[in-house]
Amino acid sequence: MSTLSLAVRDSSTMLRRNLLHARRYPSLTLNLLLTPIMLLLLFVYIFGDTMSTGISGAGTGRSAYIAYIVPGLLLMTIGSTVVGTAVSVSTDMTEGIIARFRTMAIHRGSVLVGHVVGSVLQSVASVVLVGAVGVAIGFRSTDATALEWLAAFALLALFALALTWIAVGMGMASPNAEAASNNATPLIILPLISSAFVPVEAMPGWFQPIAEYQPFTPAIETLRGLLLGTEIGHNGWLAVAWCLGLTVLGYLWSKAAFDRDPK
Repeated sequence: MSTLSLAVRDSSTMLRRNLLHARRYPSLTLNLLLTPIMLLLLFVYIFGDTMSTGISGAGTGRSAYIAYIVPGLLLMTIGSTVVGTAVSVSTDMTEGIIARFRTMAIHRGSVLVGHVVGSVLQSVASVVLVGAVGVAIGFRSTDATALEWLAAFALLALFALALTWIAVGMGMASPNAEAASNNATPLIILPLISSAFVPVEAMPGWFQPIAEYQPFTPAIETLRGLLLGTEIGHNGWLAVAWCLGLTVLGYLWSKAAFDRDPK
């Protein structure tokens, strides 16, 4: 069997293993998924009318804020979902299964690939669910073309891949599952201080650089532009650059940690 065939076979096995774990123990994914859904319902039904007035003017109702907030919540969903990946990887590293895998005749990279592909699939499924909730409460994207929808889906998948590799690195660097969950908390906090809920220009001047110069804001503005027809500007290439940079960083970090001899 060629090296490529071996890698594909073992990666598929590890992917099935991780999907089975997610199916048998869904509580972690569901708990993390509830955060963006609760925030969506809270901001729309409690603050929606007021926020819509601030963004689009009086008389627009909460529909304007639904359109504004859903793209940000979709990306926040990815950040929440991959926290479970960090916990899962840390659990594998600390409970001895990785040491067992090291003694078996399997492709070394398949363990990481299984975690990454499984996490991306879970992130996409979570995004679809949160998107369905958004549509149910009134979100509409009537002006987006088929090409723009395809670009939006590609951005979500690329963003999920980037954050997943970072989460894998966090999981491997953590001494236990609790520490992994804590270390991955910035992936939930960053969208809260981005343009997901209010425009950057509406924030205090000293705080605007914090919201602007981070990966979530350009990705949110790009997704918002694709789905709603708003101006994307330089955010498109910034979002792609952030995704590629985080993917490379997370991959190198994870690979170095996995290849390191166990203590």
